[in-house]
Amino acid sequence: MKLKIVSKRDEIPTLNPSEKFVHLGFRPSSIDSINLIRRCPRLRMIQIPPSYYKTMSNISQHIFQQQDIVTFEGDVWGYRTDIKDDFIIDDAIIEEIRRLAGCDVSIDDIAGQMKEKIRIGPDLIKYIIER
Repeated sequence: MKLKIVSKRDEIPTLNPSEKFVHLGFRPSSIDSINLIRRCPRLRMIQIPPSYYKTMSNISQHIFQQQDIVTFEGDVWGYRTDIKDDFIIDDAIIEEIRRLAGCDVSIDDIAGQMKEKIRIGPDLIKYIIER
């Protein structure tokens, strides 16, 4: 699973239109939300840092909901924009998450275990389990 990191608004027009999973490093305005949807019509999930997610406008949230785009808060730890602009979650990690989910382990327990191992937020782990 490739999570495209978008650090600044200026990067939206340069995104590949086939992007499905995005981490925004800023609080999207309603215009940013519309531009993002127009640029990436296949978008399915957006992760936003907790401090920005809590103060995101209702209009932006509504725009994403209308397009069936899942939004949640979360961080990407250990990421540096000067090295790469994608955060890759290895298929083996995704399979391990799904295996644990198949063993009747609670989603919160899986999120707690995997958060330490792969350093992604619990909401992203829950999204992987549910999709």
